[in-house]
Amino acid sequence: MAEVAGTGRISVNRRAAAFVERLAAETAALGVEVHRLANGARVVDAGVRAPGGFGAGKAVALICLGGLGDVIFVPYDLGGLTIPAVSVTVDRPVIGCMASQYAGWKISVGKFFGMGSGPARAIAVVEKLYAELDYRDEADEAVLVLETDAMPTEEVAAYVAGKCGLAPERLTLVVAATTSVVGGIQIAARSVETAMHKMMELGFDLHKVLAGSGVSPIATPIRDTLRAIGRTNDCVLYGATAALVVDTTDDEIEQILDRIPSSASRDYGTPFYELFKRYGDFYKIDPMLFSPARVTITNAATGRTWSAGQLNLELLRSSLGA
Repeated sequence: MAEVAGTGRISVNRRAAAFVERLAAETAALGVEVHRLANGARVVDAGVRAPGGFGAGKAVALICLGGLGDVIFVPYDLGGLTIPAVSVTVDRPVIGCMASQYAGWKISVGKFFGMGSGPARAIAVVEKLYAELDYRDEADEAVLVLETDAMPTEEVAAYVAGKCGLAPERLTLVVAATTSVVGGIQIAARSVETAMHKMMELGFDLHKVLAGSGVSPIATPIRDTLRAIGRTNDCVLYGATAALVVDTTDDEIEQILDRIPSSASRDYGTPFYELFKRYGDFYKIDPMLFSPARVTITNAATGRTWSAGQLNLELLRSSLGA
């Protein structure tokens, strides 16, 4: 039976609400703008027209995680060049990373397109992966984070609210472009999520994952959208590390370990922007590429630890224009 968020249960939408309200209450300090659409839906612009910043980026990353993690900024040594990075920890990674944070909802309404992540996904439950996650949320308010370079319309809000079974005034849409500071931060906060998704694709039971942590450099901003997509992906593929604690058999870990890092992909070693130009379609790129550069797994059942993959700082420096 699915885990329903109710009394005594985890609700990612309710947990994320505090971070949404902080954005709404501190617009000037955080560099965000809040709008109400004619149908009552609230839009928080954290990086489309508004400048955003690190404080807003942290709040948006925590919203994506459904409030089930912690996010801090740390320095990252990129071969002698220090840039900022996101360190993330997650205690309920199946819910926080996969049921909430994973950008699995493609929102296409009229001319608008954005990738949806965050708690509202767990109310709408329009993605097939929820059958494996065994979780859904039944909160009376929803928040969806959209990676997009366009402001959502009333029609977009009505579509999302309808899928959630809520009136539009019960919905908040948080938007940030990939080219923005907030966009780069919320993507860098996905080191654990990408490892989890890769393990799911390899057939591993994610309910055996007890906790996760990770570090990923934050992409240096660039105004070109496709190059920004390239940089943000390269930060994870070639610069991110993830460490997971699991409870399983050693054999089950050893069967998939070497296939988890991005280096296991046939497309590894080419900057993401170049891959996109080669294929001309995001979905033609090898799906096995989308995972951290290096993954460490500790088996709580036996106490053993393994690591696979490696950082590729030379490629990453080139991608980031350093």
